[in-house]
Amino acid sequence: MNDDDPVLLHTEGHALFITLNRPRALNALNHVMVRLVDAALARAEHDDAVTSVVIDGAGERGLCAGGDIRTLHDDARAGGRASLEFWRDEYRLNARIARFRKPYVALMDGIVMGGGVGVSAHGSIRVVTERSRVAMPETGIGFVPDVGGTHLLAAAPGELGTHLALTGRAVGAADALLCGLADHFVPSQRLPELAAALAVSATPDEVTRTVLRHASDASDAPVGELAAQRHWIDACYAADTVEEIAERLRIRGIPAAEETARTLLAKSPTALKVTLAAVRRAGALDSLEAVLDQEFRVSSRAFEQPDFVEGVRAQIIDKDRNPQWKPAVLAEVTDSDVARFFAPLGPGERELGLA
Repeated sequence: MNDDDPVLLHTEGHALFITLNRPRALNALNHVMVRLVDAALARAEHDDAVTSVVIDGAGERGLCAGGDIRTLHDDARAGGRASLEFWRDEYRLNARIARFRKPYVALMDGIVMGGGVGVSAHGSIRVVTERSRVAMPETGIGFVPDVGGTHLLAAAPGELGTHLALTGRAVGAADALLCGLADHFVPSQRLPELAAALAVSATPDEVTRTVLRHASDASDAPVGELAAQRHWIDACYAADTVEEIAERLRIRGIPAAEETARTLLAKSPTALKVTLAAVRRAGALDSLEAVLDQEFRVSSRAFEQPDFVEGVRAQIIDKDRNPQWKPAVLAEVTDSDVARFFAPLGPGERELGLA
């Protein structure tokens, strides 16, 4: 193992430690990293010496900021298809994590976004800290939540998941716990102590007890906002269309709701409408695998749309924060436009086929 490797693997005691190791890129995932993590889990699952897996991120800023967006952007702009193979393997990794037969402890310290959610929030033991910022921010770059994110958000209480999916809002520890994206709060200064204790935890029950022993009461986490906002979030996001959601937010008479309406209307109109449909459909599907199959179709279609390239340009590359969406307004995105994102893939295209 070389310290420059994009994924660092080491076994200490009974635990396999996986560290995403691209700190300058906020540990953004590329295809090599996905394959390395998947292979490590495949080995660990059948290694009797490994009791648990612990995943974290190198550096001080976070676990993982998502996929390598610049690489995906360049591929889309060039008319390539390599990104679809990346997603194929990434989504299969997400499914493996969710079905992993040993404790999978995700240390969700710092920034955890997009693909970072995929490699953490499907785990069996998910730990957040006072520094955690968890988000699925895809609508801001003309894309749609993926990596099983629509499955997670559809299961959140009330309409909180719909709110987070459409706005791309990042939440802290308390709100991540409320939304079911995490299980335990551990102050960041205690993470090294927790990791050392996990290494000597010889059984799954010991792993669970170790985490509970290091966790603080959820009330010790930085105060969240979503619980106090449920009354207007649930009422507004229960609407059937993005247009009606935005209008309910606008006329609610609550500054936070009005600001949320403005936030929504700055996102890609196509991404917003497809995201609403994706979350609602995910809630009706019977497994994560079925949702991932759906997300692969949606991602394949979103990858072909001009909004993805334009959104990444505006937010990541040029950073002018002034994307020119096509279509530019919600009214120009039709039901048939949205339906095409969910249709079976065409000749020459392979479905994900997990379910």
